[in-house]
Amino acid sequence: MELENRLIIGGDKLTLFIDSETIKSSVNALANQIRNDLQGEVPMFVCVLKGSFVFAADLIRAYKDNCEITFIRLTSYEGTQSSGKIKTMMELTDNIAGRSVVIVEDIIDSGLTMKQLLSQMNHFQPKQVKVASLFIKPSNLKCQVQIDYHCFEIPDRFIVGYGLDYNGLYRNLPNIYTRE
Repeated sequence: MELENRLIIGGDKLTLFIDSETIKSSVNALANQIRNDLQGEVPMFVCVLKGSFVFAADLIRAYKDNCEITFIRLTSYEGTQSSGKIKTMMELTDNIAGRSVVIVEDIIDSGLTMKQLLSQMNHFQPKQVKVASLFIKPSNLKCQVQIDYHCFEIPDRFIVGYGLDYNGLYRNLPNIYTRE
């Protein structure tokens, strides 16, 4: 199947960055790595909405053992830039005390959101907390943050697709694109 390397949607020019097959392969390998590391555990995957919902769905489908999933919603982006202000839009409602928790994030950019989330998670007294991110931007990290698992390290580019958006758009695209 030939992929479109460039799309124009609503006047925005999108260029293919990572295709869906590459994403699928990396997510499957990540699920196996997490399963191997957490043998004997029934982890609680904490999906950070909205951006990681596609990644979380594929990750738990690829996870070939018992697990559970719950959701939290944080926001820090306005357009293409992080505002630096992290807002909790939907709090954790499941009990994670004594549980092995895997936070599922779409992208770790500055690290500030994850640092705050990890601090919040400790108040719930989990057994352990691991972080699984689809993408990390090492050149943008502004603080030390625990990242146990990731699929891709990327340069400082704004990307959309596979759950990642620009002002709510493009989450439905199966590939990852850069927005020009």
